[in-house]
Amino acid sequence: MKISQEFSVAKPPDTVWELFQNVPSVAQCLPGAELFGETEDGAYEGKLSVKLGPMTAAFEGKATVDPNPSEKSAIIEGRGVDKRGGSRGQVKVNYAVVPDGTGSKVSVDADVTLSGPAAQFGRTGLINEMSKRLISEFVECLEAKLGAESEAEAESVTAGEVNAIALFFSSLWAWIKRLFGRGDLD
Repeated sequence: MKISQEFSVAKPPDTVWELFQNVPSVAQCLPGAELFGETEDGAYEGKLSVKLGPMTAAFEGKATVDPNPSEKSAIIEGRGVDKRGGSRGQVKVNYAVVPDGTGSKVSVDADVTLSGPAAQFGRTGLINEMSKRLISEFVECLEAKLGAESEAEAESVTAGEVNAIALFFSSLWAWIKRLFGRGDLD
């Protein structure tokens, strides 16, 4: 499944790019993410916990980051296994940071492959709706880190807890409204 998102950050591209090179700090802004550390070959080990409706999955695995500093872009490739539920996930993410007025625009294109029980949720627009809402939380956290007055203050900024039920139902409602082409169902 393909997921494409764009978001704006009120900081110049060099500042945003610099933050993105600090993978542990960026991981703190991903709701449900936990970084365990970096391996000798430069990969990052961690876990991503997600709740999709009645199902919870905790994908443990590795990710690599291949930055292109001259283009302020990178490719992230990751894969993980939910040992309890038997699902597997694989993702390839391309992102780029470009100037946008006095700030920056970040474009993210992800190709996500799910297998096992989690795959049933990839067949609907729910994953895309949830990703939009999670990216919104990610951007709020990034902006707070970028606006921090000290390195210690920036390190203390992390993503909030995800209210899985509220996320699921608000995403479901947004998907239903779009499915029927009506933005006025509120």
